[in-house]
Amino acid sequence: MSVLIDKKTKIIIQGFTGKFGSFHAEEMIKYGTNVVGGVTPGKGGQKHLNLPVFNTVKEAVKNTNATASILFVPPAFAADSAMEAADAGIKICVAITDGIPSHDMIKIKRYMRRYSKIEKMTLIGPNCAGVISPGKAMLGIMPGHIYKEGKVGIIGRSGTLGYEAAQQLKNLSIGISTSVGIGGDPINGSSFKDILEKFEQDDETEAVLMIGEIGGPQEVAAGKFAKENMKKPVIAYIAGLTAPKGRVMGHAGAIVSAYGESAVEKVELLKECGVTISKNPSVMGETVKLALNGKKS
Repeated sequence: MSVLIDKKTKIIIQGFTGKFGSFHAEEMIKYGTNVVGGVTPGKGGQKHLNLPVFNTVKEAVKNTNATASILFVPPAFAADSAMEAADAGIKICVAITDGIPSHDMIKIKRYMRRYSKIEKMTLIGPNCAGVISPGKAMLGIMPGHIYKEGKVGIIGRSGTLGYEAAQQLKNLSIGISTSVGIGGDPINGSSFKDILEKFEQDDETEAVLMIGEIGGPQEVAAGKFAKENMKKPVIAYIAGLTAPKGRVMGHAGAIVSAYGESAVEKVELLKECGVTISKNPSVMGETVKLALNGKKS
């Protein structure tokens, strides 16, 4: 089983005819993802990659019955695109776009409050690699060939560390149920806790690897949730153990400003929650393997 997407999920591309939208749409189609069309305002009625182009998301949903979308839209227009997707009835939206202003993300999150929990769209990202359920569907920009189908869930803020974990697990003949890149920005659509909850409910996910970093309270909140609500083992790697305090480190979210936000503090708090810690990125796979076997690293 997988969370968020599967073989049957009908997907549209927002920003379909642009350079990046076109390239990654082709990659998703090659992977076997059920891409049914795309949206580029002003180009409705045309065909692109042998698929229909629509002017609006609402029009695309009406004609294709799509339930998921992925945004390849410039930062200035990304918030409007995400809200348009929500209004059109899209259930899963992945925002790949980097550089969306924080106040735009606040606007999106406030806008989404108008919907009930059942109707509310799940937003993944922004500034993320997306979602992949190996062997089923890819709604993102990751190299699909490094992901082996299996029973470990991955949630990460860093796309490249997510790729590293996937390759390490594959080398150990361990597969992945779904990998979710939640993005490195301080305000994102879905948190570690949100996705942990989905993995706990998934019968075929046996363990979850959480890849975090310095800055923000999300990892610790997820650890507390796992302690109180999860029966499955949770493994974590926290990047930034040697980062200087108070300095932004690449990702917009990676700045330490309060207790519990440094890597060292997060590791200690997660240990208290019963989360198994991977000491460095080179042993993420081995740490997951030990946890699956019921052993401590």
